[in-house]
Amino acid sequence: MKNIEGNNDNNKASGALKIIIAVFITAVVTYFITTTCVFKKYLNSSNASYLSTKLGIIKQRLDKAYIYDMDENKMIENAIKGYVSGVGDEYTEYLTTDEMKALIENTAGKYVGIGVYLAENKADDTIVIIGVIEGSPAEEAGIKAGDILKSVNGIDYTGKKLTEASNLLKDKNDGNQVKVVIVRDSEEIELSVERRNVRIKAVTSELKEGNIGYIKVSTFNEGTADEFKNVYEELNKQGASKLIIDLRNNGGGLVSESLKIADLMVPKGNTMLITSNKENKEKQEKASKDPIITVPVVILINENSASASEILAGCLKDNCNYKIVGTKSYGKGVIQTILSLPDSSGIKITTDEYFTPNHNTINKVGIKPDIEVVVEDEASSLYSKDNDIQLKRAIEEIKAN
Repeated sequence: MKNIEGNNDNNKASGALKIIIAVFITAVVTYFITTTCVFKKYLNSSNASYLSTKLGIIKQRLDKAYIYDMDENKMIENAIKGYVSGVGDEYTEYLTTDEMKALIENTAGKYVGIGVYLAENKADDTIVIIGVIEGSPAEEAGIKAGDILKSVNGIDYTGKKLTEASNLLKDKNDGNQVKVVIVRDSEEIELSVERRNVRIKAVTSELKEGNIGYIKVSTFNEGTADEFKNVYEELNKQGASKLIIDLRNNGGGLVSESLKIADLMVPKGNTMLITSNKENKEKQEKASKDPIITVPVVILINENSASASEILAGCLKDNCNYKIVGTKSYGKGVIQTILSLPDSSGIKITTDEYFTPNHNTINKVGIKPDIEVVVEDEASSLYSKDNDIQLKRAIEEIKAN
């Protein structure tokens, strides 16, 4: 009987343990089911609520388990950047307060840096200085067009890392001075160059042999159209009877400035640009005045001519039948609107797609030149006038008109 009674006690203990385990499992399952239901509830009722709830839970986990200090402001900024980038559009982005300030300064035609124009030389994967801004710290330090930028602050950069090197030249967070190593005629030269406010000269000009006016537009900032008009009038006084407009390596800028330049050449009342918004409603921008530039024109573009450059080239091609020389343009046929947020940060949103006056698509297509001139070593050709075969071809074409 004792043995039987002992077995009954063991059975009771075993049964109690099973009940405890069952209750625990039930609690865990209930927790996961409840959590899932809560997430689904928030997801179905409000994506914003779901987002804040999920971020809150992640923050709790990090606060409890992460062993190092956290910069929560930086985490929040990165979270917002990630959220906006999730739309999947390379041109729509969140801008921090510092990034917003830099964008406004660039649009105004100035920025903090050393004052050089850089290009990737794909032939040998180097970064070539294709231009030095007049009066800039780079010019004062003796940097010249044609120099190779080898390193910045002790770090070597290849052509593929051009953007990183360029950003470092502008970054004043580590002081006003930046150390660069340039290569000139196989000789390495180390320089310490000041970072400071640099005024971008958007338009340069030259009267070439045969009374050919040459105008290079590097970007479209506030006042670029006025600069263009002024240099053209000066060339005209010098006897320019033909004109080459160089838009190579011009990544765009303010569309309004591009259209103001087009308005100097397009017949009054003609369509200069067609835009289409979220509702597919089209809007046409028309020339508002009689043209003041009536001489023959040839336009230069390349694979880095984008956005406002493509607007200008496409407009002049469709309206004035001007010849385009070079290589196919970048193909950025969308317009961004910049919205400021209460804390001085901002968001850049793609709001419109644009088309040429003949309703040709530019986005991801680009503008095809009438006369294609491919350059193997494009970076070198741009800083060396003797090697610039695209410009030589444009001169030949304009002479034939």
